[in-house]
Amino acid sequence: MAIQKPTLQDAKDVAERLGFRIADSEIEEYFALMQDGVPAYEAVNAMPENLPAPRYPRDSGYRPSAQENRYGAWYCKVSVKGAPQGKLAGRKIVIKDNVSLAGVPMAAGTSILEGYVPSVDATIVTRILDAGGEIVGKAVCENFSFSGGSHTSATGPVQNPRKPGYSAGGSSSGSAALVAAGEVDLAIGGDQGGSIRIPSAYCGTYGMKPTYGLVPYTGILSIEFSVDHAGPITANVADNALLLEVIAGDDGIDPRQQGARPQPYSQSVGKGASGLRIAAVREGFQLANSDAQVNAKVRAAAERLRHAGAQVDEVSIPLHALGAALIFPVLAEGALDTLRGNGFATNHKGMYAGDVMKHLSSWRDRTDELPVAMKAVFMLGAFFQETYQGRFYAKAQNLGRQLRAAYDSVLADYDLLLMPTLPITATKLPEPTASKREIYDRALEMLGNTSPFDLTGHPAMSIPCGMVAGLPVGLMLVGRHLNEPLIYQAAQAFEKSGDWKSF
Repeated sequence: MAIQKPTLQDAKDVAERLGFRIADSEIEEYFALMQDGVPAYEAVNAMPENLPAPRYPRDSGYRPSAQENRYGAWYCKVSVKGAPQGKLAGRKIVIKDNVSLAGVPMAAGTSILEGYVPSVDATIVTRILDAGGEIVGKAVCENFSFSGGSHTSATGPVQNPRKPGYSAGGSSSGSAALVAAGEVDLAIGGDQGGSIRIPSAYCGTYGMKPTYGLVPYTGILSIEFSVDHAGPITANVADNALLLEVIAGDDGIDPRQQGARPQPYSQSVGKGASGLRIAAVREGFQLANSDAQVNAKVRAAAERLRHAGAQVDEVSIPLHALGAALIFPVLAEGALDTLRGNGFATNHKGMYAGDVMKHLSSWRDRTDELPVAMKAVFMLGAFFQETYQGRFYAKAQNLGRQLRAAYDSVLADYDLLLMPTLPITATKLPEPTASKREIYDRALEMLGNTSPFDLTGHPAMSIPCGMVAGLPVGLMLVGRHLNEPLIYQAAQAFEKSGDWKSF
């Protein structure tokens, strides 16, 4: 298809939008100079896309009926069978609906992407299929993955299987709900502020946000390049370690990765907690909205780890209390820039999906379809970006290194950090008539302990550790960069201590 070439009027309009002060007497000269670069665009246009071809057959799937989708957690169902043998042979896996599965619709929770069908498989999709797994569908995620609650998806709220009418957490809402309901064996989630760990804590599943860059993000719709993570959500520790073993490692494409190599995480399971040194972070129990009952369950879980042979001490990391504030400008300004770039930032060497960029570009004419929290956060982000020329985004990223150092200083003496995943248990889903304040709060109120580790990149896992009024409580373990094995070791030791639902 021939490309559209600029006209003289286009040259005038572009100059004005860029703020270039070019006199009318000069514009034709600049227009002539622009023509020199057009052949380069024509040459690029004539070449085929350098994108990987899908290796396993599949159909386009289908949207399940309400009777087949009792929790509102399925976006679509499909059967994509992988290799006949492998670590995941016989296992059914659902992937979050911001992960590209070629030939199968992807909406990322938003009506703006409705009708979009990817042409490529994400790297982790190929790895799951190569390992013998069967991908059985796409799980509903929150609108543009921009909510910690499960009430913002364009397809409607996702119900908590443990207590319908309550939030399943977000943004990987459907992934955790389907695992908790026993409808799939394993799931893939994504995490930029807690979106693997939040639904895991609300639903009572095991959710691992791996070290930043350990799992390739190639073929997954980004929120913000510097905090994008993907990882497993499962019903037990062993499955979580197994799935991470399959999807981890450098793919040679994603620049978030720096030669990260997968480890035999499954071998960490069964080693027990004896000799582990664990630091319970005082500030993680002292958030403004910390629930005393949640804190009590997590402290009791710490005692179980102590009885299993671990050393558990309380420590103070004062900067942790400001961690959620530090990541806010990164998400408010950085995620806005990602949207302005139609889902893809420039200045990196990752794989670009031009088809989704074209489809997503319509957001500018459909802003009424963006969720409340996203609008409010982006309005504030735009204000500060324009008023202070990006100073606060830059400062927050610089301070993120200081926050990482604060955690690392404790992790020099301890193997793991411990705290509640979330300060609260799942809240009721907002009613259709809910105020904007309630919708906003239900989306962002739970991020205090989870979001700092997206900024610092530490691996962090949510483990179910008890129930309060019929709702799960999550314990979070955090390790040194690339030290997921110790997290799995402690998590499995706790899992063996009894049925968490009775704690």
